[in-house]
Amino acid sequence: MALKMVKGSIDRMFDKNLQDLVRGIRNHKEDEAKYISQCIDEIKQELKQDNIAVKANAVCKLTYLQMLGYDISWAAFNIIEVMSASKFTFKRIGYLAASQCFHEGTDVIMLTTNQIRKDLSSPSQYDTGVALTGLSCFVTPDLARDLANDIMTLMSHTKPYIRKKAVLIMYKVFLKYPESLRPAFPRLKEKLEDPDPGVQSAAVNVICELARRNPKNYLSLAPLFFKLMTSSTNNWVLIKIIKLFGALTPLEPRLGKKLIEPLTNLIHSTSAMSLLYECVNTVIAVLISLSSGMPNHSASIQLCVQKLRILIEDSDQNLKYLGLLAMSKILRTHPKSVQAHKDLVLQCLDDKDESIRLRALDLLYGMVSKKNLVEIVKKLMSHVDKAEGTTYRDELLTKIIDICSQCNYQHVTNFQWYISVLVELTRLEGTRHGHLIAAQMLDVAIRVRAIRKFAVSQMSALLDSTHLVASSTQRSGICEVLYAAAWICGEFSEHLQEPHQTLEAMLRPKVTTLPGHIQAVYVQNVVKLYASILQQKEQAAEPEAAQDVTQLMVDRLPQFVQSADLEVQERASCILQLVKHIQKLQAKDVPVAEEVSALFAGELNPVAPKAQKKVPVPEGLDLDAWINEPPSDSESEDEKPKGIFHEEEQRHAKQQLPEADEEELARRREARKQEQANNPFYIKSSPSPQKRYQDMPGVEHIPVVQIDLSVPLKVPGMPMSDQYVKLEEERRHRQRLEKDRKKKKKKDKEKKGKPRHHGSLHTESDEDITPAQQVDIVTEEMPENALPSDEDDKDPNDPYRALDIDLDKPLADSEKLPVQKHRNVDNSKSADKEDVPVVEKKIKKPKKKEKKHREKEREEKGKEKEKSSKRKKKKHKKEKEERSKDKKKSKKKKPPSDKAAEPVENGALDEEPLPPMSSYCLLAENSYIRMTYDIQGSLQKDSQVTVSVVLENQSCSFLKNMELNVLDSLNTKLARPEGSSVHDGVPVPFQLPPGISNEAQFVFTIQSIVMAQKLKGTLSFIAKNDEGSTHEKLDFKLHFSCTSYLVTTPCYSDAFAKLLESGDLSMSSIKVDGISMSFQNLLAKICFHHHFSVVERVDSCASMYSRSIQGHHVCLLMKKGEKSVSIDGKCSDSTLLSNLLEELKATLAKC
Repeated sequence: MALKMVKGSIDRMFDKNLQDLVRGIRNHKEDEAKYISQCIDEIKQELKQDNIAVKANAVCKLTYLQMLGYDISWAAFNIIEVMSASKFTFKRIGYLAASQCFHEGTDVIMLTTNQIRKDLSSPSQYDTGVALTGLSCFVTPDLARDLANDIMTLMSHTKPYIRKKAVLIMYKVFLKYPESLRPAFPRLKEKLEDPDPGVQSAAVNVICELARRNPKNYLSLAPLFFKLMTSSTNNWVLIKIIKLFGALTPLEPRLGKKLIEPLTNLIHSTSAMSLLYECVNTVIAVLISLSSGMPNHSASIQLCVQKLRILIEDSDQNLKYLGLLAMSKILRTHPKSVQAHKDLVLQCLDDKDESIRLRALDLLYGMVSKKNLVEIVKKLMSHVDKAEGTTYRDELLTKIIDICSQCNYQHVTNFQWYISVLVELTRLEGTRHGHLIAAQMLDVAIRVRAIRKFAVSQMSALLDSTHLVASSTQRSGICEVLYAAAWICGEFSEHLQEPHQTLEAMLRPKVTTLPGHIQAVYVQNVVKLYASILQQKEQAAEPEAAQDVTQLMVDRLPQFVQSADLEVQERASCILQLVKHIQKLQAKDVPVAEEVSALFAGELNPVAPKAQKKVPVPEGLDLDAWINEPPSDSESEDEKPKGIFHEEEQRHAKQQLPEADEEELARRREARKQEQANNPFYIKSSPSPQKRYQDMPGVEHIPVVQIDLSVPLKVPGMPMSDQYVKLEEERRHRQRLEKDRKKKKKKDKEKKGKPRHHGSLHTESDEDITPAQQVDIVTEEMPENALPSDEDDKDPNDPYRALDIDLDKPLADSEKLPVQKHRNVDNSKSADKEDVPVVEKKIKKPKKKEKKHREKEREEKGKEKEKSSKRKKKKHKKEKEERSKDKKKSKKKKPPSDKAAEPVENGALDEEPLPPMSSYCLLAENSYIRMTYDIQGSLQKDSQVTVSVVLENQSCSFLKNMELNVLDSLNTKLARPEGSSVHDGVPVPFQLPPGISNEAQFVFTIQSIVMAQKLKGTLSFIAKNDEGSTHEKLDFKLHFSCTSYLVTTPCYSDAFAKLLESGDLSMSSIKVDGISMSFQNLLAKICFHHHFSVVERVDSCASMYSRSIQGHHVCLLMKKGEKSVSIDGKCSDSTLLSNLLEELKATLAKC
């Protein structure tokens, strides 16, 4: 044995290690694949040896080859052997190889379970650490389930190194095995207060990643994170926590008010740009989430904007980009704060980084107003002219159109200017967005009736110009505008000054070089134009002129009949026959203009989006059924059906083309070079600098070409947008003077004899500027009996969807993590027999209760409804088993009113929009102040409630020294500062300037919550104005209803059924008549005002649940009849239940 070991050690001296392998690959560049193949053969021989060191060396080399892209899955079993080595250096190699090549499809991965468990319980922290690191890369659902308990135990390890790794890998375990989240979460939460900062950072990281996907489940951790944020000095941890608060704030606006101050302090104090950005980002999210009734936070917004300006002005491109990104978020809610920095954003358009220019463009979209639209578009147009690269230029063009057309053209005051801008954009060569310009031209012409005459004149000039027709040969999209120009001139031909000239322009031979879809529009609109001219000529009694126009049509239309495009050919053929028939009638002096014009009577309105999708499917039509049965598998696959479409035939034809020989390729190359040489828009390759310098002629040899100035340098008939800018400025100036004159005249009548001093400067708001033309909102056409479009479901493949788990719900017995136990042979049979019935009972008992519960509800609705519902239940089961086509068929046959009721858990069906509701009630008010309040409890504090009081200053006085006092009762007492007596009031921690409101919170201690009660109180304050200060007070009565002690708590149907059958609850019921409100709104109102959550809803019945701050369970069953509502209630306390039902009765009486 000793000799064998010595021999093995000697052989290892001559084995190739990783360095030799790398050196060999570099030396065999020409035949690398062959060399690596030889190395793999050698490695396979090494893996067959018994020496673990040789195997580890072989696996190390395989790991390197895997990085080069070679498959090493065949060595998976050998990798597991190396993983099981007792020596750490070998074990590390095995885990590294496994982390790179193991995945869920690896067959032998199940063999690693026991080995990993052994390493996790190893006394060496490094063995445990390498096992955790490797496992994180190849964890599967089975491994996660089997090892979750072992990893959770390591979270309490004595070594911080292990605790940190165990906390981090738990995130991967949660993703693969979501059922482990709830049992592991309490221990994960404990790690937030771990003494080691590394472990604490790991816990923050894991919880923040979980909360980023499903933030609502982590609201209860807000106090703990707030404490961490105010005490931690680790910038990385602060960034993570602040990001989490940014996600939580929209769900709980009250949290935002507490965050403003510490975040503002961090913004002032930190020098780290990354932390500064996250603070600003979260402050923005907080201010967006705060409601309009809260105090004005303009100071915080200004601070954020100032700090973002520093980021944007920084030389670091990344900071500049982030600054612009955050500025766009502020722009949505506080546009005026950002508009002041318009000059800075415009400067960013000159930045060399294209991503920064694009981000600045996005900002400009929201900064536009009626006053600055023209200036911003002018600046963008100048950038279009000098833009390098088609991508950025196309983005500029898109942004110009988006800026002008946003919000139904609300910022455009002069549409003549806008159309002239669009016409200027048609001069761009090489753009891909010609269709965008065309769409805008069509939209403006259709919706702004007053501008149609001007639009038609510009479009006729476009049709008459040759540069757009010529551009079609350069594969440019700008010729798309001719589509719009032809349609507008045809549809609104009554506005044309020279219709005959436009007709001739549309019938030119060059038009046939345009794309087929544009030619088709030309042909169709030529007839409209022809009908208009025909009517004019007949009304003017000019039959010869009418015949000349008809002859022109007969002469020019054949060129379209010969088109290769099927659409053009078909339209032209039909129209040519129509015109020839008209020519015969004209020869007989028969008037035809009226009949031809009748072909195009009425307006063409735009069709609504998704109109085709919303067309109801006719009864009896099954869209999923086969029209022709698919061919059987036995048929020959070589026989391919002939393509019935042109494109398909063309594609097959291309596949069968023989390869061209060298002579053919050379001939094509010469032809392409000749074409490029003749193309004035193609940039030719320049010769080398040396040759160019030698061939450069002298100054005297430069040829001078005389420019023919009779040829205009711009397209004739198309005015520049600058002249309309001047016209618009003059119009606004006249409008301003007219308003000033009217205002002065009105004030002179009111106050005669008083001298008035008018300032020379006049500030003009957007509301003062009235547009020259109004935009008509044209109703988009929809098909008859259009169906509402369904909302898109969430992505079923989202890996984070399974982690949307309620973490506040108590842990059930079935949710405990599986623990590996030794099998007891003697008791295994008896244990199995005993366990099975218990499990069945636990699962089935609530279902039985639910079934009884539903049947009881349905019995009260009458026998007929019961029968129909049973029939539908059977049908529903059958539908599930059938194919999807049968399912659709049966659904169509059922009338909408007889749909089978589907139970909805933890929420209500979205039937109709809910009315706005507020939980704040009026407490008291006088001429100085208005008080509204809301009472909220918490399950964590069973003897306290918080009263939030919003104080609003309704006077012109400044209110200060406010103090609130309440006369305590034996049951309810106001929590006062330490050292205060029961007669002292609680000072309000703010002052109220005129017109400002703010919120103060007061804590009350409660002993019993089963009865409602009222407390008398007084708000005293000092009102200060120009005349002096006065001491004022306002009396009020604070009403503590039983509802105010309830906390909205979700409850699932299984737990709800178990609670109802326990027999520990008292029962009572009420019935209210004369209810006309819909069941949907009624349910929402009760849930909102009385703090209930919906457990299950079936038709017009719903079960609800809530819990009091002292742990009382409240269960309700609400049923709605035609004009009445009945509520059956069960509660832990009968007095509390009767009082709650009385409050519900009062609420229902108002509905």
